[in-house]
Amino acid sequence: MAWVMLVLLRRFVWLSLAHHFIVVTACHEATYGQLMQEFCHSKFKSDMETLRKTLWCDWEKTLGWYGELTNCTFLIAGNLKCYWPNRLVDEFFIAIHKQYFKNCPASGRLLRDPPNTILCPFIVIPIFVTLLMTALVVWRSKRSEGIV
Repeated sequence: MAWVMLVLLRRFVWLSLAHHFIVVTACHEATYGQLMQEFCHSKFKSDMETLRKTLWCDWEKTLGWYGELTNCTFLIAGNLKCYWPNRLVDEFFIAIHKQYFKNCPASGRLLRDPPNTILCPFIVIPIFVTLLMTALVVWRSKRSEGIV
């Protein structure tokens, strides 16, 4: 009986110590979310508003700002002793993508035709090769001499 009480007492002590450790090192999620909105999102929003909406999907124009946004969430997490990435960061970036990048293609680049200097050879050369091969077959079929 004393042995059971000792085991229960040990478990209670460990659970109470673990609870205090978790409470001391826990991330203040409300503060973290608020700071991400105030500092990170507001800066990113002002940067994105300098671009036309048609250029939001241009990764070359937004990559720097997106990197700053990521670093901002990381620095705030470090200052508040929060793990990074975490659930709040995931939700934050999902909201950012829904707001700014929902109409972008999956590759991150705008899809468009290549310039004519590249496109024309890919169209014209196969046409000429096809015509040349057709003419060669017709010419060769008319010359039946010497064929065994």
